[in-house]
Amino acid sequence: MANSIIQLLASDKFNSEGYSNWKSNINTILVVDDLRFVLMEECPLVPSSTANQNVRDIYDRWVRANEKAQSDILACISDVLYKKHEVIPTTREIMASLQEIFEQPHPLLYA
Repeated sequence: MANSIIQLLASDKFNSEGYSNWKSNINTILVVDDLRFVLMEECPLVPSSTANQNVRDIYDRWVRANEKAQSDILACISDVLYKKHEVIPTTREIMASLQEIFEQPHPLLYA
């Protein structure tokens, strides 16, 4: 199911219209693929060479999930946005950047 959602989003790439709907779709993809935690958790520290296997596994899982989530997001945005965001190291930072660019401020906060 997730692949078909990504294909649908990739066929109609986000360029600046409908940010809220696009963000909701991305969050759905991340939940379905069990990747949403990379938006809420900082990257664990790189394990030392003496770290136990559990610590290495946690780090490796986060890195793999971050790479997959980044790929999903970058596949679903316009080429211009892709170029701007492909160098950003974490999914969390990509989403924060897109939110800063496209999310409209709440009108009551600035009235």
